Amino acid sequence: MNINELKSALQEGGVVGAGGAGFPTYAKLSDQAETVIMNCAECEPLMKVDRQLVTEYVKEILGGMNMLVETLGAGEGILAVKKSYTAAIDAVNSCISEYPRLRLHILPDIYPAGDEVVTIYECTGKVVPQGKIPITVGCVVVNVETVLNLYRKVTDGTNVIHKFLTVAGLVNRPVTLEVPVGVTVRSLLEMAGGTSTDEYVLLMGGPMTGRICTESDVVTKTTKAVLVLPPDCPPILHRRSSTRHDIRNAMSVCSQCSMCTSLCPRNLLGGAIKPHEFMRALANGLTSSDVTNTYLNSFFCVSCGLCEMYSCHQGLSPRKLLDEYKAGLRAAGVQPPEREMKPVDLHREDRKVPEHRLVQRLGLAGFDVPAPLQSGKDASEVTLLLRQSIGAPCVPCVKAGDVVSAGQIVGRPPEGALGVCLHGSIDGTVAEVTDQAIIIRR
Repeated sequence: MNINELKSALQEGGVVGAGGAGFPTYAKLSDQAETVIMNCAECEPLMKVDRQLVTEYVKEILGGMNMLVETLGAGEGILAVKKSYTAAIDAVNSCISEYPRLRLHILPDIYPAGDEVVTIYECTGKVVPQGKIPITVGCVVVNVETVLNLYRKVTDGTNVIHKFLTVAGLVNRPVTLEVPVGVTVRSLLEMAGGTSTDEYVLLMGGPMTGRICTESDVVTKTTKAVLVLPPDCPPILHRRSSTRHDIRNAMSVCSQCSMCTSLCPRNLLGGAIKPHEFMRALANGLTSSDVTNTYLNSFFCVSCGLCEMYSCHQGLSPRKLLDEYKAGLRAAGVQPPEREMKPVDLHREDRKVPEHRLVQRLGLAGFDVPAPLQSGKDASEVTLLLRQSIGAPCVPCVKAGDVVSAGQIVGRPPEGALGVCLHGSIDGTVAEVTDQAIIIRR
């Protein structure tokens, strides 16, 4: 299989990044790649998916990585696995000798080890210039589940209709599930034995970057977790505060310590983002030309949340305010500036944040428990959002009343647009087609 054939298969198969923003995988592939890195860092606390997939499906995942390396003509493939994922490391070591172009790299148990720029530096020593993509330094980074989906598509034509995710927190049975894309959060809670309390808030995604959701929200190709958290834990309190409240707090209690910048992962790699300067300028109402660069540098914040969830001892929200400011700049048509990278900070090694300390700071240590992998494939109804990833939303190619089967294409991206196909995730009848979704009932 050549690179164009692989790209076509992945686009038709609906393969995207299985976490984060969900960039279409075919669009990442390049014959300029020198290194392919599989990211098994489970960037956020409480998530268990990647390590369990490597342990359970190691032969398929190594086979998929080998396909990628050979098809792209890359020099090597790196399986980047966190040090504490001992079962996954043992599984890789049991058969990696069969693949001479693959090697295992042990990542430290830090946050955010799963950030692709951090992962690339840890594995190769290369720094991705801010505002650029990994192929700039000859790297392609893929998620564990993405590699498994690639392998399944290439070897037996299986399209992406299922999603692996962790359900944890205030549930009776924490679990990692394989479910049809489009099932509701309510059904996930039932599979986890229900909630253990009536007082909780639902978070779709991890405690650092996830969003508050409801039981009627549905699983997409990028859903990595649904967490049931106490209303008074830091991840929920930060999300529920208002922008006005956050700015007022910054004006009144910021101690000018600059710890948010001292521990910022991107700043430590030489990036221009300096949360403490942004907070000072915002809190003091500074708008003069000499602070313009401070505001424009907000483009280089990757919203990892470390500044507000760990670094700031005053409980301020730099990430949240940076996100809002970035959104405002983009809405106004402002483009990211060109900035030179500085050398990697000499103190970076001493400023890495251990994940276990982060979990303690978040008040979530009691929820960091095993979540065994099991199937949850049965569903009587699914709601397939037409926008499942970065790129253009799919255009439906079915109508209400059509009978469809699991794996059948029900939506395609517009001709020439960035995007992948959408497939029915259960056998059934199309109940409704809207501007946002396709609903299928068994």
